[in-house]
Order: sequence, then structure tokens, then C-alpha cells
Amino acid sequence: MAFSNFLFKLRAFLLWSWLYLTIFWSILFLIILTYLKAPIELADKFKMAGMFLSTLTPKFYVALTGTSSLISGLILIFEWWYFRKYGTSFIEQVSLNHLSPWLGGGDTTGGESSTTLTNNNPQPSVSECKVWRNPLNLFRGSEYNRFKAATGKDPLTYYDMNLSAQDHQTFFTCEADAGKAEYEIMATAWRERNPEARIGAAKLALKTNPECAPALLLLAEEEASSILEAERLLKEALKAAEVNYRKSQQTQHQGPLMEAIHRRDTNVLICVKRRYAMCLRKLGKLKEAVKMFRDLTKEVPQILGVLNIQENLLEALLEMQAYADAQAVLAKYDDICLPKSAAICYTAALLKARAVADKFSPDVASGRGLTSAEMSAIEAIHRAVEFNPHVPKYLLETKPLILPPEHILKRGDSEAIAYSFFHLQHWKRVDGALHLLLCTWEGTFRMIPYPLEKGHLFYPYPTCTECADRELLPAFHEVSVYPKKELPFFILFTAGLCGPFNPPLS
Repeated sequence: MAFSNFLFKLRAFLLWSWLYLTIFWSILFLIILTYLKAPIELADKFKMAGMFLSTLTPKFYVALTGTSSLISGLILIFEWWYFRKYGTSFIEQVSLNHLSPWLGGGDTTGGESSTTLTNNNPQPSVSECKVWRNPLNLFRGSEYNRFKAATGKDPLTYYDMNLSAQDHQTFFTCEADAGKAEYEIMATAWRERNPEARIGAAKLALKTNPECAPALLLLAEEEASSILEAERLLKEALKAAEVNYRKSQQTQHQGPLMEAIHRRDTNVLICVKRRYAMCLRKLGKLKEAVKMFRDLTKEVPQILGVLNIQENLLEALLEMQAYADAQAVLAKYDDICLPKSAAICYTAALLKARAVADKFSPDVASGRGLTSAEMSAIEAIHRAVEFNPHVPKYLLETKPLILPPEHILKRGDSEAIAYSFFHLQHWKRVDGALHLLLCTWEGTFRMIPYPLEKGHLFYPYPTCTECADRELLPAFHEVSVYPKKELPFFILFTAGLCGPFNPPLS
């Protein structure tokens, strides 16, 4: 935290110093220009300058060139580091944000509005850059912590875990918790940064009330060292959550506070039931898991729109190889009025590819032409790639996978990782599906040459994904960027200035 504050202060200081240094050098240049305008002394100045230059030795030029190369090298290193971290050039950003308003006097908002009108294409709404909860997020104790212990690398970022803490406070607390010791303890536990403190608070809440479902849920998430242990704790939490739900259901109409308690108990029940079903899925109890996921998708509370449980159901059905049932789920959720996701689009592509992939050959198809089924499968792949262009590299294993984060950004690298982590095995199970993907996915980009300005089947690709993914994904992962950015001009310029220069010695 201290290091990030230091970097922020350093960046602010550099922005400030660059602005005032530019003003200083401009004033100094005007003073020198005014001084040299004297008509009597101008010729003498040129003569003196010529005499001075003629007396300089080659050593001076070598020293001058070495110094300029050193300064250019330092600027290049800083520019490259800034570009890798923030995806833009520091000099260009300062020029656009601080110098352009002075020199051009233009209004940035006017430019943005004119661009939108010129493109004649609706721009992506703010919701496209919204961070969503990962429907298939792993368990911290039995999965994320095991990875950290084995590799020494933290798979979750502070930003990601902070979003989870906010979710827990929103769904598992209410204004009626005041005066109830176990819920007051859990309200504190959800805000704790230290995992040991959260686990300790959950155990204390259980001592106060052995049927505190949120405390059992927290222990299953963070203390359980295996999926079996997490399943046992979640089974206890499910029984307690069902009892609390039935109690509050009978009194929910007695006032706003009772309604808030019932809403809290409903959220706890749904989350516990979902995580328990995910444990059953991981343990191979697929029929039980699918039944619970189906029951959950029939519920109507607002929290279901956040959890996207239909994606859990789709993944479990694909694991069972129940492709007809998966197609029925897609028919319900792959609707033009509903928000899309990589799981919806790529599962639709997989099911269509399954019908033709085992016999598909590019050479044969180019000779006889594409059949209607092959055309439909390729169009589904193009649709999926347009929605999230980062997924194919992970499915084709040309880019290494990492553990998925707890939150994802739709159409971003984080969503691609979360989808590929669980669905790669389903693509491998369908003969020829990955080969069909390999042969056809890059054809998508011919239909959308300018993805940031205009899309084909979806809105233009949002520009906010890179920054959000850098916050969600760990530092050891190289974030996938789309469309691929060219190196800024100033990096190439300073790299040229750093090149060796040998002045003449005579």
C-alpha cells in the first residue's frame, strides 16, 4: 500500500514538473530569441558561434552524444514501464491532457459527442464495463490458498477481494442486525482484510449461535482445506439457512425490518445452496448438482441476476455430456433481450460445432463449399469471438491459463480466463471442435476491421477492459489486450535517440 502511494505521488510530481518545465523552457527560448534580435550584434553573435564551434574537439561531441543517449535511455525505460503498466504513453497523455487545451482550446466533450454522431453507431453503455461476480469462482481455502502455498504467488488481487467483501456486506447484512450478537460479529468479519481475523470472527459467531449460516459459509469458503470439508460445512449451513428462511418467511409482512431480514435470509440460502451444488459438481455428483442448479434458476430474487446460476447449470450439463439439455438451457437464456456472456456464446458455438467438427476439413470445404451446418457453426464461432476475442488463445493453449478471479469483466481477459479454465475440457471432449476453432476464429476480424468504432453483431468493443482486467488479474499474468496496441510514437522516438552515434574524428 505504501509503495502504491509512493508511485502515485511520484506520478503526480512528474506530471506537475513536466508542465512547469515546459513553461520554463518556453520562456527561456523567448528571452534568448529576443536577445539575439539585436541587429548590430547579430552578425557578431554568428561569428562568435562559428569560432566556438570550430574550436570544439571530437571528445566534446562524444561526451554530448553519450549524455543525450543516456538521458534518452532513461526516458525510454520510464516510457516503456508506464506503457506496460497503464497501456498509454506518459508524454502523450501529458500532452493531450495538459498542453492540448492550452494550444488548441478544444473541448474534449464536444469531440466525444461528435465522434459518436459521426460513427452513427450506439456506444457501449456503462454496464458493459461493469464488473460481475464470477459464477464459477473457486474456494479460497481449498483451492486459491493451496495454489498460493505451492507457488508463493497470490492468485487474487486486493481489488478483487475487496469487491467480494462488498458483495458479502450487501447480501448478508441488513439494518435489523443491530442487537444480534452473531450477525454483528459477522458484519465485522466481512469487513476484515486479514483471513485469520475473518475465520476467528466466524468461529466466535458460531459459539454465540451454532446455527449461524453466514459463519458456516465463511468457514467453508476460507478455512476448509479440501472440497470434502467444504461440502460438510455447507451441508450444515444449508440446514441452518433453510430453518432461518422458513422462520422469516412467516413474518416478512410485519414491517420493513422483517422484510429486510427475510431478504437477507433468502440471499444466504441461495448462496449456500449454490456453493453446496458447486461442491457436489466438483466431487462428481453431477445429477444432484444439476437438480440443485435447476431449482435455483426457478427462483426470482434479485441476487440471481448477479450470480448467473444458469452458467453453473450449463457447465454441469456439459460435464454430463447432456448436450440436448444444454441446448434447451441456451434456448432460454441466449435471447436478444438478455445480457450475453462468454459461456453463453461459446457454448452455443460448441454445440453447433459438435455436429460438423469431426468431419470438417478446410481443404475439402474450400473445394465443395460449406454446407449449411458448417456455415452455421462457423457463424456461431465468429459471433462468440466477436463477443470475447481473448478466449480462443486459451482454448487453443497458445496462452497459459491461471486460476480465475472472483470477479470478471464481460468481454475482457478475466472473463476469458474464467470461461476457459472450466470449459477447455468440454471443447477437448468434442472431436474436431478445437481444430474447427483454429481454422475459423481469426476470420472474425475481417468483419470488424475497426472493433472500437463499430461491431458486427454486438456493440463496439469497450475500451475500458484493459484497465479493469489489470486490477482484477494478478501481476504475474500478462493481460491480453484487444485490439493489439502499437507502440507509442515517443517510445520509438526515444529508442532511436538511444542508438549509437559515432561522430567524425577529423
